[in-house]
Amino acid sequence: MQIISNVALISINETLILQVISFLIFLFIINRIMFRPLRNVMTERKSYIDKIQQDVVNAQSEFETLTDRIEKQEINVRNEAFEQKEQLEAAGMQQAADIIASTREEINATKAKAQKSVDGQIAAARKHVQTEAESLAVKIVAKVLYRSLNS
Repeated sequence: MQIISNVALISINETLILQVISFLIFLFIINRIMFRPLRNVMTERKSYIDKIQQDVVNAQSEFETLTDRIEKQEINVRNEAFEQKEQLEAAGMQQAADIIASTREEINATKAKAQKSVDGQIAAARKHVQTEAESLAVKIVAKVLYRSLNS
């Protein structure tokens, strides 16, 4: 038996060149079959995620824009409602003042009419009382004097 002593771990011979060539062929094949499609899928996924993130950012900005627009519309509607409320209150106050004024005029007219009627009744009653008083006075005098004043 012969002992071969090999001091170097790697010896450069024709098998090393063959191994390097076969390794390079393996790298070329694995790159074509596995790494390129994997990189393509990763690139597509990254672009898809970037697109989704951009859509989210756009949706958020659109949401904020719509929220601002809705808030402005709400403020405008509230202001319009407040103005309409004030106008309605002013119109109501004016109508109430008009109703009160016309009612006062009606009351004054009715009061004047009633006062005329009462004055007429008082005048008629005074005439009646006057004639009654005169006839009563004549009767009293006749009774007191025991004779008639007509004779």
